[in-house]
Amino acid sequence: MPHLGAIVPRRTCTTTATSSMPFVARRGGIHSYDMTAANVHDLHYLKDIQWEYHDCMILGDKGYLSAPIQQDLFTSANITLEVPYRLNQKNWRPPLWAYKRYRKRIETVFSQLNDHLMMIRNYAKQPPGFFTRMAAKVAAFTMLQYFNLLNHKPIGQVKYALI
Repeated sequence: MPHLGAIVPRRTCTTTATSSMPFVARRGGIHSYDMTAANVHDLHYLKDIQWEYHDCMILGDKGYLSAPIQQDLFTSANITLEVPYRLNQKNWRPPLWAYKRYRKRIETVFSQLNDHLMMIRNYAKQPPGFFTRMAAKVAAFTMLQYFNLLNHKPIGQVKYALI
């Protein structure tokens, strides 16, 4: 079984033109970041991932519940896409404790990006300005996590990183 590598999140910021999807690692740091048009479905993001990553497990939400796509990811790049079952599915099973733990960490990263760094609130007029502002917010978030790492604090507590 491949190691638990990263998590494919839901969209954190959606405007009329674009949406952003960070790829968050196990410990809570943002590994990579992708921006797509707002009318592109999240499943198309997985096509990009299969060429960049391999031999890992990706945790997704219920939007990624598609057996053909899971099979395609596994055969092309040995990526296991772990998605929680819906309650009305025939072969329902409760989610693993590791899934719940990592999912909570990822949701915390998203809420910190949205609440503390105001990722959703953006007044950019053109796409280059939007991309620049999003990259600056992700870089600021990463620096706050790094300051916590240097000061031997939990990296998830970015609100008090500069104190």
